[in-house]
Amino acid sequence: MRSMTGCGYGRIRKEGWEITAEIRTVNHRFLDIGMRLPRNIGFLEQSVRTRMSERLRRGHADVFLTVRSVEESAMSVEADYDLAAHYSEIAREMSRRTGTENDMTVSRLMTMEGVTTVTEREMDREKITVLCGEALDQAIDQLIGMREKEGEHLKEDLRIHLQETAKLREKVLARAPHVVEEYREKLEARLKALITDGVDPVRLAQEVAIAADRCAIDEELARLESHIRQMETYLEETGEIGKKMDFLIQEMNRETNTIGSKASDAQIARVVVDLKSEIEKMREQIQNVE
Repeated sequence: MRSMTGCGYGRIRKEGWEITAEIRTVNHRFLDIGMRLPRNIGFLEQSVRTRMSERLRRGHADVFLTVRSVEESAMSVEADYDLAAHYSEIAREMSRRTGTENDMTVSRLMTMEGVTTVTEREMDREKITVLCGEALDQAIDQLIGMREKEGEHLKEDLRIHLQETAKLREKVLARAPHVVEEYREKLEARLKALITDGVDPVRLAQEVAIAADRCAIDEELARLESHIRQMETYLEETGEIGKKMDFLIQEMNRETNTIGSKASDAQIARVVVDLKSEIEKMREQIQNVE
């Protein structure tokens, strides 16, 4: 089991390039990858998405990439000598006409707009894509390790709540048979108070049978037990199980609501409140399961 929350970092420095990759993820219904790449490495976007989708299934991921040349020869400087000569000529003419000293030096001349142009060497896209993949794999490995560690904590917490849910279900199961019997006794007492000639046993049996059918919760308890067992199975599975668990927890909540509405018993109603509380705690945790 994996959580959908985590982060990972990778760094590659070789063949004249330094590439860093950082990934941060939070829970999301599907795999949603967000990237803001500098324009010069925009060509990496599709390869990054493909690589991540091969190893992650769910969660919103923010990806940050940097690519930097570390070779001294990475930068080239070009000069426009004709433009420099024109600047120099204007400076001399301005000095002559104004009678001021011509202080135009080569250093100042190089800073004039358009005289020098600094360009970075062209990227080998194929090489950069490979190196980026290595840095990204490092980041994904670290991310998955963190998500698995967090997943173990989620599993233990879910198991505790699931065990408590099973205990509460047993309480309802033990109480259920007494509900009909108590209804029969109450109904008989009311009828005796109203009818002085005695209670018709046939009529009483019919009323009790109707009540028993109306408040029977055997099927709901059986399905709830089945859901609990299935959830225990999911806790030991790997891969994308969050959606399955989310669907199952909805079913558990539905059965619990039905038990509460059909039983019409104060003791069962109190247990149902506790059941719903445990199920809600599990639902919140499951939202972060991959």
